[in-house]
Amino acid sequence: MSESTAPNPQADADRLEAAADQAIAACGGDVRDALKALIVANEYLESEVCELMQAVSHAYVRGRFKTYNG
Repeated sequence: MSESTAPNPQADADRLEAAADQAIAACGGDVRDALKALIVANEYLESEVCELMQAVSHAYVRGRFKTYNG
Protein backbone atom coordinates (compact mmCIF):
# COMPACT_ATOMS: atom_id res chain seq x y z
CA MET A 1 0.00 0.00 0.00
CA SER A 2 1.45 3.37 -0.96
CA GLU A 3 1.65 6.25 1.47
CA SER A 4 -0.78 8.35 -0.54
CA THR A 5 -3.59 5.82 -0.01
CA ALA A 6 -2.74 4.94 3.59
CA PRO A 7 -5.26 6.16 6.17
CA ASN A 8 -4.10 9.26 8.01
CA PRO A 9 -6.01 9.52 11.29
CA GLN A 10 -4.45 12.89 12.18
CA ALA A 11 -5.41 14.42 8.84
CA ASP A 12 -8.96 13.08 9.24
CA ALA A 13 -9.17 14.51 12.76
CA ASP A 14 -7.86 17.88 11.54
CA ARG A 15 -10.37 17.90 8.68
CA LEU A 16 -13.23 17.16 11.09
CA GLU A 17 -12.06 19.86 13.50
CA ALA A 18 -11.97 22.39 10.66
CA ALA A 19 -15.44 21.34 9.45
CA ALA A 20 -16.83 21.63 12.99
CA ASP A 21 -15.27 25.08 13.38
CA GLN A 22 -16.83 26.17 10.07
CA ALA A 23 -20.28 24.88 11.04
CA ILE A 24 -20.12 26.67 14.38
CA ALA A 25 -18.89 29.89 12.77
CA ALA A 26 -21.71 29.71 10.19
CA CYS A 27 -24.16 29.67 13.09
CA GLY A 28 -22.70 32.72 14.79
CA GLY A 29 -20.64 30.70 17.25
CA ASP A 30 -23.65 28.90 18.73
CA VAL A 31 -22.83 25.20 19.01
CA ARG A 32 -26.45 24.25 19.68
CA ASP A 33 -27.62 26.03 16.52
CA ALA A 34 -24.84 24.37 14.52
CA LEU A 35 -25.92 20.96 15.79
CA LYS A 36 -29.56 21.63 14.89
CA ALA A 37 -28.55 22.80 11.40
CA LEU A 38 -26.52 19.64 10.85
CA ILE A 39 -29.41 17.45 12.00
CA VAL A 40 -31.75 19.20 9.56
CA ALA A 41 -29.21 18.82 6.74
CA ASN A 42 -28.75 15.13 7.54
CA GLU A 43 -32.52 14.52 7.53
CA TYR A 44 -32.78 16.23 4.16
CA LEU A 45 -29.98 14.10 2.70
CA GLU A 46 -31.57 10.92 4.09
CA SER A 47 -34.86 11.78 2.38
CA GLU A 48 -33.01 12.45 -0.89
CA VAL A 49 -31.31 9.05 -0.66
CA CYS A 50 -34.67 7.35 -0.10
CA GLU A 51 -36.19 9.10 -3.12
CA LEU A 52 -33.23 8.17 -5.32
CA MET A 53 -33.32 4.56 -4.18
CA GLN A 54 -37.02 4.36 -5.06
CA ALA A 55 -36.44 5.94 -8.46
CA VAL A 56 -33.63 3.53 -9.29
CA SER A 57 -35.67 0.59 -8.05
CA HIS A 58 -38.65 1.53 -10.23
CA ALA A 59 -36.43 2.07 -13.26
CA TYR A 60 -34.73 -1.29 -12.70
CA VAL A 61 -38.09 -3.08 -12.49
CA ARG A 62 -39.17 -1.42 -15.74
CA GLY A 63 -36.02 -2.64 -17.47
CA ARG A 64 -34.40 0.77 -17.83
CA PHE A 65 -31.22 -0.39 -16.13
CA LYS A 66 -29.25 -3.37 -17.34
CA THR A 67 -27.17 -5.44 -14.97
CA TYR A 68 -23.41 -5.32 -15.43
CA ASN A 69 -21.89 -8.68 -16.27
CA GLY A 70 -18.23 -7.68 -16.16
